[in-house]
Amino acid sequence: MCRLFGMTTGGPRVRATFWLLDAPDSLRAQSRRMPDGTGLGWFSLGEEPVRDRAPVAAFRDADFNAEARHVVSHTFISHVRYASTGAPDVHNSHPFVMDDRLFAHNGVVRGVDVLDSWLTDVDRALIQGQTDSEFMFAYITAEIRRRGDTASGLIAAVRRIAAELPIFALNILLAESGRLWALRYPDTHELWVTTPHLTEPGAEHHLGAGREQGRVKVAAHREPTPACVLASERLDDDPGWRLLDAGELLLVDGMEASSLFPFDAPAHPLTAADLSGAESTSQA
Repeated sequence: MCRLFGMTTGGPRVRATFWLLDAPDSLRAQSRRMPDGTGLGWFSLGEEPVRDRAPVAAFRDADFNAEARHVVSHTFISHVRYASTGAPDVHNSHPFVMDDRLFAHNGVVRGVDVLDSWLTDVDRALIQGQTDSEFMFAYITAEIRRRGDTASGLIAAVRRIAAELPIFALNILLAESGRLWALRYPDTHELWVTTPHLTEPGAEHHLGAGREQGRVKVAAHREPTPACVLASERLDDDPGWRLLDAGELLLVDGMEASSLFPFDAPAHPLTAADLSGAESTSQA
């Protein structure tokens, strides 16, 4: 399946090199199993979203490796792709950009034609590729515009998608300048979070996100970066990783993290047996 990566510091600009390239299970390492595309998104000094994408694996992409080492930002979204809908193509590679937001998706949502029917010509003009992910982002963007609030629009869009379309998995990352939303829905695929490392490696720090709190040790090989990191799989063996609950919508705003559980179970859930050959391979 595709892999997601998100990171935000809430303000300070840092590099994401460790997580993207150097961690024991970095995104570059994961891309050896995800050959169909790679992308990295961040926010410029003018707080505008920037992204670079290519229809090749991250470990083969010189631009991805250079940007992972040199780009500084307070918020990153990255994605490595195993195609299920839409051919390997730069326009089908994540992350996508609409209305100053970055977006990436992992999973399968059927009914692109239905999603398209929910869009106006203005909404549809933002779409460049053929993926269920980009059509879904266009609809989420339209709902955010209509409601004037990102969280309300995101929740309304996902609720309608879950009520009317067949869903296998809908794990998403959505970023604005300084704010990051993460959704694990339902429980088909994992999505993990580790909270800020405000102390030196080996020192204790507090877990504040989600339903549980505790005290853990920071792995000695980690950089002491004050950042919240999200990933489809744990990028190292640090015990501070927490698996998001099914249906959990996590908002990281600055350095404050909060969780909502605003979704019912999908009305039309897909199982692995329902998937096509290409879908099944991409979601394994």
